[in-house]
Amino acid sequence: MTPRELLAHARTLPVLVIYDVDHAVPLARALAAGGLTVLEITLRTAAALGAIAAIARDCPDVIVGAGTILSPDDIETAAAAGATFGVSPGATPRLLAAARAWGRPFYPGTATASEIMAARDAGFGAVKFFPAEANGGAPALKSLAAPLADVTFCPTGGITPANVAAYRALPQVACVGGSWMAPDDAVRAGDWDRITALAAAARA
Repeated sequence: MTPRELLAHARTLPVLVIYDVDHAVPLARALAAGGLTVLEITLRTAAALGAIAAIARDCPDVIVGAGTILSPDDIETAAAAGATFGVSPGATPRLLAAARAWGRPFYPGTATASEIMAARDAGFGAVKFFPAEANGGAPALKSLAAPLADVTFCPTGGITPANVAAYRALPQVACVGGSWMAPDDAVRAGDWDRITALAAAARA
C-alpha cells in the first residue's frame, strides 16, 4: 500500500505502548477482532521490538509498524523486527532521508506549516500532526491544512472519543491515532473482550 492507502485502510490507528511482550499477540488479536488491523507499537519500552516481532510472526491479518522513531538506527531495528511502516514524533533531514531510502510508508511528525512543507518537499505527502491537542486541536489542523491541500494527515496526541469526530470531519484527515481503545488497565488485566469492544466502537 502507498502511505495514503495505508492510512485510509487503517482509519483509526492504535498507538500502543507495550511493557510485556506476552501481551503483544493477544492485544493485537483483540484489536483486530474489533476491526483495527493496523497497529503502531511505540519504541518507548524494552519490550517494543519483541512485541513487533511477535505480532509480525503470529498475527498475519495485522499490519504492524513502529512509532517513536527518532533516528535511522531506529528504522533499521524496527524493520529487522518486522515493522512494515514507521511513525516519528518529528523529523530531521537525516531521518527523512533514511525513511525515504527504506521505501516503506513513513509518517513524519509535524506541528507547523514549515514542518509540513519540509516533509512535503522531502517527498512525504502524508504526515502525522503531533501532538494534536497541544497544538490547537482540530481547528489548528484545519487552518494548517487549508493552504496545503495535497497533504494527508494523521493527527495523534490527546485524541479521545470526545474529540475524535472533530478531526474526522476534516477532509484531509485520513486516519486518527490514539491509545484510548487499549487502556493500560485493560491490557495489564488481560481484559481482551473490553479492548475488542473499544476497538469496534473506535472503528465505527
